[in-house]
Amino acid sequence: MVQIGFKCNKGIVREKNEDACFVIPSQDVYIVADGVGGNNSGEVASRTAVSEIAHYVNNNDLQEFKEPDDIFGFFSEAIESANEKIYRLGIENEDNRGMATTIVLAYIFKGVAYIANLGDSRAYLFRDGMLSRITKDHTYVNELIDKGVITEEEAENHKQKNVITKALGADKFVEPDFYRLEVSRDDILMLCSDGLYGEVSPENMAEILERDESMNDICTQLVDEALQCGGRDNITVVCLKI
Repeated sequence: MVQIGFKCNKGIVREKNEDACFVIPSQDVYIVADGVGGNNSGEVASRTAVSEIAHYVNNNDLQEFKEPDDIFGFFSEAIESANEKIYRLGIENEDNRGMATTIVLAYIFKGVAYIANLGDSRAYLFRDGMLSRITKDHTYVNELIDKGVITEEEAENHKQKNVITKALGADKFVEPDFYRLEVSRDDILMLCSDGLYGEVSPENMAEILERDESMNDICTQLVDEALQCGGRDNITVVCLKI
């Protein structure tokens, strides 16, 4: 049993909301996307991503897949299907040229969370008062951190910190990262765009997640905190309490 909450807000500075989210409670699948590109194309990319993946999930029997490799194979196909459509739309329509989107999704099955990501939208686990990040950002500065060129502290203010190295629709073929972790009662799995964690510190996120409130209320409070901290980007968050 999973208690679900979600919230999406365009923030204070941006004119448009290029984030998107989709929840499929009947299948225990949850998706967050953050689009990039000029005109309306970021919005097109993120909405196409979540709707295509949701369509794939709803039109194929996910319950048939029991083993981790098979489950990840299923979502790899779903993501590839969405990538093909976004990539094609970017070629066919001049207004959509160069559009792409981040994606992070979670599937909960028999006490295990299966997570996939591309870009810098993230998945976190809140357990026993501690918030830990599950996913790894596909960004230029993260590559520099991995190579030991800069520290995580230096990355926070790096002028190229928003440069994404992997995204849905950016290339003809994509390779998402996959993660698998066992979840326990009272764990909270949080999916979010960078509009949340870019404004709200891990300590503040943990303090809000600790509160004994519904997941919808928690999501509202997380978004409100991001707005109070500046709201410089679109903000999307999905919280899942086991």
